[in-house]
Amino acid sequence: MDAVETLYDPWSPEFVADPYPAYARLRAAGRAHWHGPTRQWLIPHHEDVSALLRDRRLGRTYTHRFTHEEFGREAPPAAHEPFHTLNDHGLLDLEAADHTRIRRLVSKAFTPRTVENLAPTVRRLAAGLVGDLVAAGGGDLLASVAEPLPVAVIAEMLGVPEDDEERARLRPWSAAICGMFELNPSEETARRAVAASIEFSDYLRELIARRRKSPGDDLISSLIAVEGLTEQEMISTCVLLLNAGHEATVNTTVNGWWTLLKHGVRPDPEKLSTAVEELLRYDTPLQMFERWVLDDIEVGGQVIPRGSEVALLFGSANRDPARFGPTADELDLTRADNPHITFGAGIHYCLGAPLARLELEAVFGELLRRAPKLRLAAEPVWKPGYVIRGFDELLVEV
Repeated sequence: MDAVETLYDPWSPEFVADPYPAYARLRAAGRAHWHGPTRQWLIPHHEDVSALLRDRRLGRTYTHRFTHEEFGREAPPAAHEPFHTLNDHGLLDLEAADHTRIRRLVSKAFTPRTVENLAPTVRRLAAGLVGDLVAAGGGDLLASVAEPLPVAVIAEMLGVPEDDEERARLRPWSAAICGMFELNPSEETARRAVAASIEFSDYLRELIARRRKSPGDDLISSLIAVEGLTEQEMISTCVLLLNAGHEATVNTTVNGWWTLLKHGVRPDPEKLSTAVEELLRYDTPLQMFERWVLDDIEVGGQVIPRGSEVALLFGSANRDPARFGPTADELDLTRADNPHITFGAGIHYCLGAPLARLELEAVFGELLRRAPKLRLAAEPVWKPGYVIRGFDELLVEV
């Protein structure tokens, strides 16, 4: 136990900066490890992570089958209720019949054609943001390009008017809510998440009312037209699209460029999609995904009982030599066989993955074309969060 706790320290800046050597030692030591500080079973191997993502004996929630008392857990504090109401009605945290119903209904509005129709907007926004960065001679890649692009795309997709002052609050709201997905969040983190949940929900409720009176060519109008979705389910879906739809793009853009600059390499523009998949694998923005054990399971001879929580280590799984071969720890921008699990698997596979890929290819393509000599202006500092892992800023010169 002491060895595992020494290896896996998600609150350590050194571990957050480079967790991959620790992952390699965890994989070598076994398939399931108890971690006392987080009270979780760590699962580091690709085969196991991939299988458990699809295993219906695990769930993102347990309340569809058990009360908190039956599951041996305490109910969340009443003061956190606005966050949990928002979060618990979203696809990411629903199970069984509710998840199937809502995903089927949402999929009617969030179609491949929806993403395809967004392509010109995504490319236009990426070109404008990169153009501004180049004109300025550089700056913070995160604040000037990586963050504004996916937030603007989601705002366009939802139909948030450009003159709504709340448009500028989408990113802060999302960041506050996502703070609750880190390990053992503080009460101050919870307070900010609750406040953001209330404000964001109130704004979306008002926007939905506007679209009911005057439908437009946007996702909210499409969701309104889908029979069977409650207003809370629409609100939770929209918030999830923002949270999940931009965190991966923001951190893959910044972490990816840091990786390219550190290695002194550039993707072949003709094989950009392959390179993007490798950057998603090599330094995944979502390092860990939690699941509850609803019925006893066994991993590598270790019985993990009902009521336990498992930490599926995406970052470790994506560097597992058992699946990616002896070059698993190497950056290979031409890697063809690349079944990374950055977007998850099973029923909770990321609905917004095609949109994230579209945004990443657009922004990487623009930067390669217009800033071919992009270089670091300062060594970046990792944010303290481990689950959603990225930098505070990435200062570059062009």
